[in-house]
Amino acid sequence: MIGALKYFFTEASISLWRGRRASLLSSVTIATAVFVLGVFLVVTTNIDRAALSWRAAAEMSVYLRDRLSSEEQTAIERILTLSPVVAARDYVSKDQALQRFQQLFPDLAAAAVELPDNPFPASFEVRLRSGGPDGDAVASLARRLERQPGVADVQYDRRWLDRLASVTAIVRWAGIVLALLLGGAAALTVTNVVRLTLYARRDEIEIMQLVGTPLGRIRGPFVAEGILQGGAGSVVALLALAAAYLVVHVRYSATIARLVGGLSVQFLPTPVWIVLLFGGMAVGCLGGLVAARGVR
Repeated sequence: MIGALKYFFTEASISLWRGRRASLLSSVTIATAVFVLGVFLVVTTNIDRAALSWRAAAEMSVYLRDRLSSEEQTAIERILTLSPVVAARDYVSKDQALQRFQQLFPDLAAAAVELPDNPFPASFEVRLRSGGPDGDAVASLARRLERQPGVADVQYDRRWLDRLASVTAIVRWAGIVLALLLGGAAALTVTNVVRLTLYARRDEIEIMQLVGTPLGRIRGPFVAEGILQGGAGSVVALLALAAAYLVVHVRYSATIARLVGGLSVQFLPTPVWIVLLFGGMAVGCLGGLVAARGVR
């Protein structure tokens, strides 16, 4: 078995070098498919991480009117204290809100200071109980707060987090579908490249058949060609993906961290890029198998 595999991949390497221009095309096609899928996975994985972190943070913001009386504030605090879905609350004054804005957006800090009045409202940041409180109960609390005197607006984070989760799922599936289409194109390209090799070596194949060479030994090198093309394309895609990640991490990590609450962009975990590597090899193997079936 080891000797046969060595023969298959040695012959495949020689054949790929002879037809390196056509082989390069198929490897680039596979690399494109793997790279596109990798980009979508990196983006959606980091969005999921950010959404999970945001769910653990303040999930409801109760914005207060500027001329809020002490009685109105006390009534709002009582509602939050007695609500069974509220785990904790933090009061954020107008000055604290302005300071947060200046920290998150230092480029706009000077413009905010020059305004005649502080435009940011005071608010209560409300954290809901862990374990996923009943959605109807939370929605009822939000509606009650909206009707309360002194409340300017209520932002319910879980609403847009659910929408974000839906959008993330759509983006992930769009990436998978696009990668499958590109993978199919890559498999077709590998098939055509291997068929060209079959055509170029048709005389040699006929001689091998005449002397009784087993069919598997004839087909093996062509399947190995597809695997090598897929592996080469996957390696190139992963290296390009890692390079793109490093560029984004070095240049924009601080900006991204400010925008998403201190989280940094993370690369794909090792099991995922191993799956991508073998996935590209599988696409190449499929193209090689289809082409090798031409040898009968």
